Amino acid sequence: MKKILVLTIAAIIAVFLLIYAFIYFVPYSEGVRSGELIKISRKGVLAKTWEGEISQGISGAQIFAFSVLDKDAEAIDKLKEYQGEYVKLEYVERYATFFWLGDTKYFITKVEKEQSPHFRQ
Repeated sequence: MKKILVLTIAAIIAVFLLIYAFIYFVPYSEGVRSGELIKISRKGVLAKTWEGEISQGISGAQIFAFSVLDKDAEAIDKLKEYQGEYVKLEYVERYATFFWLGDTKYFITKVEKEQSPHFRQ
């Protein structure tokens, strides 16, 4: 009886680890988005995560919400610095997420300041 219980618990843990590895390491897509950075904040109750938004339209009609992992400290620092500016974001989209990783499936990997297309000279 104990052997069956141990094997069942080991199987459940193995399945959870496989699902976690798939979600964390296998990207659904990768891409680039540009827009005005309107929000970057650290939020959460049990697990604090970095969340942000960029506006991709003139009147803010299209909002792109994203998360940033704590390991991407350089991206977090740049997002704080470029608040209110036009930025280009490189991201990885995952199939799903866990609450301790972020609220969205989009995770920012690189941030660059860019000139706004609305005010070109």
